[in-house]
Amino acid sequence: MQIHHTIASMRAARARAGRVALVPTMGNLHDGHITLMRQAAEHADSVAASIFVNRIQFGPSEDFDRYPRTLAADCEKLAAAGVAHVFAPDEAEMYPQPQRYFVEPAPVHASTLDGEIRPGHFRGVATVVLKLLNIVQPDAALFGKKDYQQLMVLTNMVRELALPVDVIPGETVRAEDGLALSSRNGYLSTAERAEAPRLYRELSALRDELLKPGDHDLLRLETEACGRLPAHGWVPDYITVRRRVDLQPPTQWDEPLVALAAARLGNTRLIDNLEI
Repeated sequence: MQIHHTIASMRAARARAGRVALVPTMGNLHDGHITLMRQAAEHADSVAASIFVNRIQFGPSEDFDRYPRTLAADCEKLAAAGVAHVFAPDEAEMYPQPQRYFVEPAPVHASTLDGEIRPGHFRGVATVVLKLLNIVQPDAALFGKKDYQQLMVLTNMVRELALPVDVIPGETVRAEDGLALSSRNGYLSTAERAEAPRLYRELSALRDELLKPGDHDLLRLETEACGRLPAHGWVPDYITVRRRVDLQPPTQWDEPLVALAAARLGNTRLIDNLEI
């Protein structure tokens, strides 16, 4: 496995790599990431992973400074998973001057749910991903469904900008108790980790209700699901059901839907979703 810290090195290696699948990450890798790496190998001759903690997608009060940087351990996991190339630039390499050109996702996509709660987040995500795609020039790029809104924004960006890359979604990987694997799970205390699967259980119960035949009072179901969390120490942002294609409120029940949740447990904000 080759580790590249410069754009020039990554581009030179890519020219000899055949069909490439890229998995962008911020490091601190877990089994969900590694599952994506193995899935990527099914779509390419070589798998490339990027590791870069992207400052411009973090808000001023978010966890950029304390986000774990675990490059050595990450590279061991990637090598074991058969990844051929790791692009691990520092900030000076990715942003040699202050970033003044940005990708602005469609307001209807970026101002709802996490986009409303984290203003500018998806602008930062879309900008760095476009930059990574330009650097690595992969044939395919894989993104996990756990970050469902991110996947939606990036899929639409690639399509509307006619980028020559196939976006491949990866299924959410869960612990045995249902908790979606996330780098931020490491912030949870022992008691919080035991409580954390409740978010998945609420989503599962909401999905099960909506799969029953008959009419559904969606607002009531969403409100009740959110309302059960605070008694267990949660501060919910939302539990809601949206259309998969654009995360707007559904207009009919026979279109593909997804239930999404975001809530804070202690100092850790967790997100999850279930397709319906």
